[in-house]
Amino acid sequence: MLRHAIVAVALFSGVVAVHAETPVAAPVATYEQQIQQWRSGRLERLTAPNGWLSLIGLEWLKEGSNRVGSAADNDIVLKAGPAHLGTVTLAKNGSLHIVLAKDSAATIDGKAATEAVLIDDAHVTGDASPTLVSFGAANFYVIDRDGRKALRVKDSDAVTRKNFLGIDYFPIDPSWRIVASWVPFDPPHKLEIGSVIGTIDKVDVPGKAVFQHDGHTYELLPYQEEPGGELFFVIADRTSGKETYGAARFLYAALPKDGKVILDFNEAYNPPCAFTPFATCPLAPPENRLDLRITAGEKKYRGEH
Repeated sequence: MLRHAIVAVALFSGVVAVHAETPVAAPVATYEQQIQQWRSGRLERLTAPNGWLSLIGLEWLKEGSNRVGSAADNDIVLKAGPAHLGTVTLAKNGSLHIVLAKDSAATIDGKAATEAVLIDDAHVTGDASPTLVSFGAANFYVIDRDGRKALRVKDSDAVTRKNFLGIDYFPIDPSWRIVASWVPFDPPHKLEIGSVIGTIDKVDVPGKAVFQHDGHTYELLPYQEEPGGELFFVIADRTSGKETYGAARFLYAALPKDGKVILDFNEAYNPPCAFTPFATCPLAPPENRLDLRITAGEKKYRGEH
């Protein structure tokens, strides 16, 4: 009998040990916690050393030689870096080449070099990035906007980053998480998207999101920044230019499922142009300017330039 008792104790101990090692499922985050986590990620990306707040220049290149540096005798005068950084040459065919000054101490894609071909952001493939020229806390790479080339200059010590005033939001409101109907377009429709620098892009719109609010029906047209990517909405509403940034706000949504798409306006956020004059943001097209007050998401930046 004693033997049976010992076995029973051993078995009981084994059960306890098994239960002690069984992981306890983490509680599902509440909706408010999910939005707070999204906001934290948004803030982290915005304020990162190479985030949008670090922009200090958008310098358009002319065809031929462009002398670059912080001294006044350069063709392009930078707000940071050596007096004479080097020369960027833009060829007629759009190709770019840089020759660094001997004492610039700059690097190209993290390596010491004297010259290199520059690949702009429109001609990178896969996960590659445009050629990065770094000097101290600053750097630049070339962007292509409608055939025009410019240096996008960043500095982790930028005043806009150091003096950032934070992000203001409307209160989190679950009623602004809207399940919209998805109406696909086959073939995709074309939509013209203007920008703050005057360019107009024609994008493919795969469908429209249709939703109701206060008894009225509204539609929004998205596009995809890359094949298979999330739906990207550039929107404006009755709060634009008042409580929110005037040109537009951005909103991403997961791809439609079962004919529905989730529009969570609590995640509507300001474009980079709300924080810096050196960005090239898209503007909300007329089709996405809603006769509706969307009192959710980011408000106008207090330090708006």
